[in-house]
Amino acid sequence: MAPHGQFRHQPSVLAIVLAGGAGGRLGALTDHRAKPAMPLGGSFRLIDIALSNLHHSGISDVWIMEQYQPKTINDHLRNGRPWDLDRTRGGLLVLPPFSGREGEGFADGNADGLLRQAAFIRDFAPDLVLVLSSDHLYRLDYRDVVDTHLRTGADLTMVTVDFDGDASHHGVATVDDAGRVTDFAYKPDSPPTSIVAAEIFLYTAAALLDTLDSLQDTEDGLGDYGHHLVPHLVQRGAVVEHRLEGYWRDLGTPVNYLRAHLDLVDGRGLDLADPQWPILTEPPQLTPARIGEGAVVADALIAPGATVHGTVRRSVIGSGATVEAGAVVEDSVLLNRVRVTAGSRVRHAIVDSGAVVSGDCAGAGPDEPVVVDRDGRMSD
Repeated sequence: MAPHGQFRHQPSVLAIVLAGGAGGRLGALTDHRAKPAMPLGGSFRLIDIALSNLHHSGISDVWIMEQYQPKTINDHLRNGRPWDLDRTRGGLLVLPPFSGREGEGFADGNADGLLRQAAFIRDFAPDLVLVLSSDHLYRLDYRDVVDTHLRTGADLTMVTVDFDGDASHHGVATVDDAGRVTDFAYKPDSPPTSIVAAEIFLYTAAALLDTLDSLQDTEDGLGDYGHHLVPHLVQRGAVVEHRLEGYWRDLGTPVNYLRAHLDLVDGRGLDLADPQWPILTEPPQLTPARIGEGAVVADALIAPGATVHGTVRRSVIGSGATVEAGAVVEDSVLLNRVRVTAGSRVRHAIVDSGAVVSGDCAGAGPDEPVVVDRDGRMSD
């Protein structure tokens, strides 16, 4: 292989989608499913975003790193067919925890997960490794990131956004006028800048593997990417940013999950049906949505199989959900197969799959939504 960041041929890219975390910030919504399997926009799943971007970017060597509730992801992946990843050579490969060789056991953080898969990455021998989170909403042609990486000769190209929210929940980068990342702080109490990592990282494979080996010998556990891996490369390697313009949101909390869906309803969010870059998914075998006589529906997304006889405003109604006559749903997200009984009111809420809502269910506002679990119990 050529030196880090320099190749004599069109470089091969291996994409690794991180789908193993427990998603604890989403509370009851991820008690029984992996976060990447969370419904999105009524008809999609969170992991569809990364896989669709990969498909449209022409990247077909895709590994899914699983750990928590893996069946909920695998039931959706269907061998990669919706994203044209069911291939004889390359395509989709699922990486569960394993035993019996170097790297065995459960990962403690995403960087530790990469370390546990390092031998497999080395055997596959890609030139570049693209590491993606699976709980963000955005559109990006990863080939543009590859171009930035090759042009700058970087060891790591970090996709960044100029974030208008609380940067202390993210990795925060300090970037010079040439686009070089000169400092990196992971979830700092006082962020030095508003430039945050979008959790899309493109590594030169040799630099990644060398760094993992080095840190394994010096650190007591690698944890997440921001604990040791990225700071080490910022201090000792060549790290540059690729600025993502346009919509980006982390959907890992109830507040952001609800906000993203209200953005979709208001037309300010990502266009999931953009004919030039559609979000692809396992198609549901469901009948069209039914809107009954007397129903009131305004500024809402109604998924296939849903039935509305009541009132729905500024909300997303998932597949197979039912809003009975006299029920009111406002500024909320109902996941699949939810039933809101006659006379009930739901506002500023995220209602989990299969729940039956009877009575009033309301959060304090869009920044303080209530989560209703599968048994119909409310929590903050």
